[in-house]
Amino acid sequence: MQYSTALSDGVLALACLACAIAIGKARKHYGEADQPALFCALLGFLLPAAAAAVGVIRFGIDPGAQAAHLWLSQASSFLGLPLLGAAALALGRGWQWSRANWGRILLGLCAFFELFRQLNQLEDYRLLLNLATLLLILYAGAVQWPKRVPLAAAIAVVGLFLLAGPAVGTDGFIGSLRRVDLFHALLTTAYPLLAWLLLSLPGSAKHGRTEENPVKTL
Repeated sequence: MQYSTALSDGVLALACLACAIAIGKARKHYGEADQPALFCALLGFLLPAAAAAVGVIRFGIDPGAQAAHLWLSQASSFLGLPLLGAAALALGRGWQWSRANWGRILLGLCAFFELFRQLNQLEDYRLLLNLATLLLILYAGAVQWPKRVPLAAAIAVVGLFLLAGPAVGTDGFIGSLRRVDLFHALLTTAYPLLAWLLLSLPGSAKHGRTEENPVKTL
């Protein structure tokens, strides 16, 4: 058993669940045109929350949950994070994408995953997909200029994800600290910051919201 990893996974699960709850509560302040993007953002937070929750079981209770944990971790990486990037782009630019178009994005991500799995190129695809997603998040913050806070938040989110993935990883140790635990700690900071960024973006129905600022739900 890796009880430290079970603990760090548990904290990550709670952080992602809190993000999903914040997005869910904030949806009522947005217009109909933004609802598909926010739903996909909600899914983007629920997938890592589920993966981390099963990680608690795998590392703290039953190692037999490894297969489910790996499957959900892949879903989080290949589907959840790209959906968050797409939601950031749509909300940041105020683009109105229909539910059908969001459905095509979902199907496309699933199709490309299966294609690269068959080609045995999943790791290369993961790297390219994650880098493209982080560029979308950075762009969504940059187009809010001259507002500096969204850009600073986007830079911080991208930096945390890059530090967690390519720099730290999940295998081995840094001194006496497991890399996977540091990986979880970095994501525990990155996801709430990303949720805040999403809720600070204008969306396509900025003038249709109620007066209450949805960012305050965090």
